[in-house]
Formats: sequence, structure tokens, C-alpha cells
Amino acid sequence: MTNKAIGMTKKLAEFIVTTNVSDIPDSVFTHAGIAFMDWLGVALAGSDDPLVEKLLQYAEFLGGKEQAAIIGHPDKKTVVQAALINGAASHALDYDDSLAAFFGHPTVTLFPGLLALSELEHKSGREFLTAYIIGLKVGTVIAGSAGYDHYMSGYHATSTMGSLASASACSRLLGLDVKETVYALGIAGTQAAGLKEVFGTMCKPFHAGRASEIGVSAAILAKNGFTSAEDILEGNNGLLPVLKGSVNETIMETLGQTWAVEDLAQKYHASCHATHSPIEAALSAFEKNNLSVSQIKSIRVYISKLALSAAFRTDANTGLEGKFCIPYCMTNALLRGKEMTGPQAFTDEKVRDPQIRKFMGRISTIQDDAYLGFEARVEIETEADNTYSAFSDILNEIPGLEDKKMKIADKFTDLATPVIGQQKTLKISDALTNLIDFKEMNMLTKIF
Repeated sequence: MTNKAIGMTKKLAEFIVTTNVSDIPDSVFTHAGIAFMDWLGVALAGSDDPLVEKLLQYAEFLGGKEQAAIIGHPDKKTVVQAALINGAASHALDYDDSLAAFFGHPTVTLFPGLLALSELEHKSGREFLTAYIIGLKVGTVIAGSAGYDHYMSGYHATSTMGSLASASACSRLLGLDVKETVYALGIAGTQAAGLKEVFGTMCKPFHAGRASEIGVSAAILAKNGFTSAEDILEGNNGLLPVLKGSVNETIMETLGQTWAVEDLAQKYHASCHATHSPIEAALSAFEKNNLSVSQIKSIRVYISKLALSAAFRTDANTGLEGKFCIPYCMTNALLRGKEMTGPQAFTDEKVRDPQIRKFMGRISTIQDDAYLGFEARVEIETEADNTYSAFSDILNEIPGLEDKKMKIADKFTDLATPVIGQQKTLKISDALTNLIDFKEMNMLTKIF
């Protein structure tokens, strides 16, 4: 039980500092290892995205010590620069995991900073994963208190909540005490920002990198005695009141009881997670009823206000915009096949294909207030005036542990091989099966 006389910020700081490794079940570490393999795969695949080159040029302009690896590149940059660049790269394809309770993408805000600091500070695999698990849990608790209204008011939770999750994880990794951790949360909390208006531009993945960078710098500054508010979350002018939230004691009580990592939803389509249920429902209806594209008169997609606020684009003209456009994502899957929903589908050329654009006009999205999350129901009307429907709730259709292991291993191979070659991909894949036993995480960074 948590002590309700202590403020939320301090309670979380105590959890970050005092949680014992033995308190975390082995299965939670297994899930965290899978999350890392998934993250590393999407980071490698995103390492040649144009925004990465721009961020590398930015880091070169700033200068600094060579402290941490840049994934997919021979460069080393400062730890904060590595957190920014690797975080942005891993979210560039929008192929990274989501967590419903986080209202966004937590892992891309956590692993980049932790990997950079672990390389610099010679941290072990167990220390690395423990910090990730604790940071993820704290970020999820804060997100649960910030709540639905925070996201719906236009804030990008990956950025706002991610900054605090990253600060929590980095504070744990660097061994901050409770007072220092409170300050780290304060330093990160006063910088938490990010608006959904930038979805479909380079700034969305920049949010992930920036959140990770903020967490790294917050922990480093706090460890050196840099101060901040001690009630950054619950104070009268703190983060939760400003973001339309409030302390959720019920969620606070889950600290040390549940760990959130088991609920991560890894992606198998390289687009906004709000597009996935419509894709899966449409594919299911086509397969079940043996439908062909030529038969289709119209498709109606019934989804929540929340999903529409994330995948808000009704049309797309660029690959980036296509990731947030349900009509494009569904059309791409139906016309090109479910095997073609990875990064290769989201180029300007693919989005502007006349055949694709013509079929997109048959798809309409309709807000259904009976839905609250990312679930979707599709109704397909044929030229013969027959109607077929199907439903999907992708965030609640998470594969079991063993199935997830196989799916993510295959995804990692598909994403990493074109970037680093088959030999290095196999070497890393084999090494990751024993990640928790790494004496130093830089054993891994030396490989890529």
C-alpha cells in the first residue's frame, strides 16, 4: 500500500529508487527483452530516414564528446545527442510499440537514453532492463493520472509522458537517491511538451527523441544537485492540473503489483496504431467472405473520437501523412496485400498512386461514441448491395508470450538485415536471447 500522506511525485521517486530487482518477475524481464529487440529493429530500419541525417548534422554543428553509439551509423555522439537521434530514428517509421494505458509509444522514449547511458557508464543488461521496466511503469502511472482529456486536448503523450518515463528510468540507472529523483522528475516535468498537430511531419518522431533526451539530461543534472519543484505532478501549478488530470490513487496502488510491459502492443503495420484495427477488420471481412476489390461500392469505418484524433488525416499526399490516414492504410492493405503494410508502403510515390487514390474515395470514417479506444468496426457494401461487417480491437488482441517472441524475431530479421547484413543480424539476434546476462551493454553496441 502507498502512503497517501506523501505526494505523488515523492511516492514515485521512492518506487524508482527502492524497488528491488527480485521484486520483478522473470516473465516481466522476458517481455522487456522482446520490447528491446522490437525497438532495436525499428531503430535500425529508421536509421537512414532523412530526419536522422538532419539530426546528425545538428549534432555535428553542436559538437561534443564521443560518448554513445548512433544506431546504424559509425558515429558516436554525446549521450544526450544519441538519445535524441536514436529516439527519433526508432519512431521515424511509426513501427514501434504502443501502450493503451500510456496513450502513446513508451518504448521509443526509454531505450534510447538508457542505451546511451549504459554504454557510457558500463551498465549491465540486468540494470538496463530493470531501469526500463521501472521507467515504463512510472510513465504509465503518470499517464493514467493525466488521463484521456490530456490526450484529447491536443498533447502528444509520447512526448509529455515520455519525458517523465525517461527521467524515471535514467534516474534508476544512474542510482539517484529519492531527493535527486524528485528533482529529475521536476526537471523533466517542466519541459514536458508536444502537440499532435505535427503528426505526419518530422516533428512527431522528434518528440520521441526529445523525450528521451530530456530524461537523460534531467537525471544527469539532478545527480549533480540541480533543483526543481518537489511536487511537479500534483502541485497547484504542476503537470497534472495543467494537463487536465489529477492524481489517480487507484492506479498508484498498482505500483509494484503490475508492470505494464506485458500489455505492450507491438506493431505489424508501419503506421499509426489507430489505423491497425480498421486494417485488420477489413482484411478479416475480405477473407471471411471471399471478397475482391472490384466488388466494393463503399466501406464505412466506425471508430472512436480518440482514434480519429490520432489518425486524423482523411487524405494523404506524402508517405508520412499516409501513416495517419485510415483510408490510405486500408486501401494499401486491400489492394497490395497484408504483406505490404511495412515501411515500403509509406513513400510519396506509393501514396500518390492513382489507383490507390481512386479507391480511397470509397472509404469513410465515422465517429462512434460507443468506442473509447482504438477498436474499429467496418461495414463493406458491395455493388450487389450486400453488406458485410467485421470488428477488430488490436490493442486487446496481443499475442501470447511465445507467439510474440517468434513474431518479433521475424520482424527484427526483416528490418535489420537490409541495414547491417545477415551476419550481423544473426549475431545480434542470438546475443539478445541472453540480454539480461550481459555484463556490459556496450558488448551490444560494439556489434552494430
